[in-house]
Amino acid sequence: MLWRGRRQSDNIEDDRSDSGGGGIGGGGGQFQLPIGGRTGGGGSIILVILVVIAGWYFGFDPSAILGGGDGGLLPGGGGQITDNSGGGQDSSAGSPANDEMKQFVATVLAETEDTWTGIFKSQGLTYEDPKLVLFSGQVRSACGFASAAAGPFYCPGDHKVYLDMTFFQQLDQQFGATGEFARAYVIAHEVGHHVQNLTGIMGKFDQMRQGMSEVDANQLSVRIELQADCFAGVWAHYTGQKGILEQGDFESALNAAKQIGDDTLQKKMQGYVVPESFNHGTSQQRQTWLTRGYKSGKLSDCNTMSGPL
Repeated sequence: MLWRGRRQSDNIEDDRSDSGGGGIGGGGGQFQLPIGGRTGGGGSIILVILVVIAGWYFGFDPSAILGGGDGGLLPGGGGQITDNSGGGQDSSAGSPANDEMKQFVATVLAETEDTWTGIFKSQGLTYEDPKLVLFSGQVRSACGFASAAAGPFYCPGDHKVYLDMTFFQQLDQQFGATGEFARAYVIAHEVGHHVQNLTGIMGKFDQMRQGMSEVDANQLSVRIELQADCFAGVWAHYTGQKGILEQGDFESALNAAKQIGDDTLQKKMQGYVVPESFNHGTSQQRQTWLTRGYKSGKLSDCNTMSGPL
């Protein structure tokens, strides 16, 4: 991916020096299995979007409700993500490697800003840039506390994407999802959720899921997640037109989508799959919708809310 020398977004908030270590604080966020949740007061709707890490799911669980739960992130409770950063220079907030990665993240975010600003303008709308918060260990958002073990996420309550950059090392080393564009896909997927938030899709989703069974809510969540993948593909379509993509870039994003499919994750984690528990889509579905957005570049081709997936 030819990103160096391109515009970098100013919408980066670097909170790494202020972030604490450890897991989710007691009484903080209410995270339900398989992962994700909603927190907040006054009846406000908060949907936390999380990316997969070592058996965790990429996105949020719409069946999770405010209150209850033990804060566990893994079936059976407990468990910490394996940190392969080595605790050395690369994981330091001020290290040269991380400074370059910060520049990469800021550049990808800028590219999403340019693309979505143009798409919204073409439809007579105004795009609101999200903020992207870099943190280390754990962070407090409008959605409550989140641990780095939960992976990157989007919080509709404050219109911010949250990212601990050590996730990229884990994406590479633990999942075999290598390449800069695999990392760009992660950011673009979260920004896709921001687009859903701005256009009211998330609000409609929350209304629809009220009173649904867990299985039905999971099926609806799959459609939300696959649409975010398709939106990421739309972004990749226009990024490719700029001549930024190199040979093999999109294939690396497709591989990342494969590695975070519900079926693939469940097979790795427990040796079998439970289709009724899927809430993000199978590997094939995620790849299909990412490719669909990439090939057409049309939002109209990202309608996952009706018809077969």
